Amino acid sequence: MRMVIVGFFCVWLLINFLTAYFVPLFIPYLGFFPYREYLGDLHLPVWLYDLTNFDGMHYILIARSGYFHYQQAFFPLYPLIIRFLSPVFNNNQLIAGLLISNLCFFTGLFIFKKYLEALKIKSFWPIIFLLAFPTSFFFQAVYTEGLFFLLFVSSLYLLKKEKYLFAGIVAILASLTRLIGVFLILPFFIHLLEKWTNNRTSPRSKFNLGGWLWLITSPLIGLFSYCFYLWKTVGDPLFFLSSQPVFGANRSTRLILLPQVYYRYLRIFLTAQLNFQYFIALVEIILFTFVFFVLIFDLIKNLSRFNRDYKLKIKNYSLIGLNLFSLANIVLPTLTGTLSSIPRYALFSLSFFVVLSQIKNTYVKLLIAFFFLFFHILLFSFFIQGYFIS
Repeated sequence: MRMVIVGFFCVWLLINFLTAYFVPLFIPYLGFFPYREYLGDLHLPVWLYDLTNFDGMHYILIARSGYFHYQQAFFPLYPLIIRFLSPVFNNNQLIAGLLISNLCFFTGLFIFKKYLEALKIKSFWPIIFLLAFPTSFFFQAVYTEGLFFLLFVSSLYLLKKEKYLFAGIVAILASLTRLIGVFLILPFFIHLLEKWTNNRTSPRSKFNLGGWLWLITSPLIGLFSYCFYLWKTVGDPLFFLSSQPVFGANRSTRLILLPQVYYRYLRIFLTAQLNFQYFIALVEIILFTFVFFVLIFDLIKNLSRFNRDYKLKIKNYSLIGLNLFSLANIVLPTLTGTLSSIPRYALFSLSFFVVLSQIKNTYVKLLIAFFFLFFHILLFSFFIQGYFIS
């Protein structure tokens, strides 16, 4: 198992490195995002700078100097770790960030495989689909994706092994890394529902009130800690939300429902010019629709089992919990009125990759993986050259 995962990871890295090396020969550099000049004193290859494009520069600057200019939109754990480790690399925050992202993702792949095996899924296909996915290159960049992936799958694995203390601690760290970490409460709650159901049917099942309360509240602790920090420093505990429109992703601070978002995109496709932004909007809505309906199909399939008394019977609580997190992960950003960055956020809808792995026809799975990899190379090429992808 280890060598297979190492092989997949090395091939993934090689594809990304070759893309980054050759793409400047074919796509002109755009790079209109700010603060890139702060990397000039690091004296590293230019293609490494490109792995900090857009949000990555904010994490570098937060690690250097702390929060300023609405950067509270970015959660604190990742830049704190960069700041802590950068002295080891002569205060080179870029090298520190890249090592954190790549080592965390690499380690996370092994834990993800152990978690899949705990779910009785022995196939490598979920990992193949995840690596080939069009935006998986963000795991390699100076973004929170690599760190959050490690924390996310670790909390799920520890939950499955009923190591509640450590699962809760990791969940706290996850919700200090990304907002969606708080939605670990969903798989945690479904797990406790399973234990409570077993407790009713089997008197020998243990009921640990303290452990259960810790588990169900732990994903909230990290978020509430950051909210408290924001309240004390800027006077707004939800400043990570209210500062979002400043970053130009057309996000709204008021609630917008999914049908309204689809209507907005329909207007874009009917009225906008055929340019790069039009292409990205098309990618956003296609990927969101594909992932969303696969997850809905999976949820219906897992909830459509009834016993003889026509009472709902859940066969695998863990898969239900993972599905609910996956749905929350991809639907939550749409409430801001846009599908911007959805292709990147979809990386953590892990149920999507599990469902694809259950396709019986190997040729269909290979075809999906091929299309994923084709768009992976295409989108990474534009990202490296400073075009906003996700």
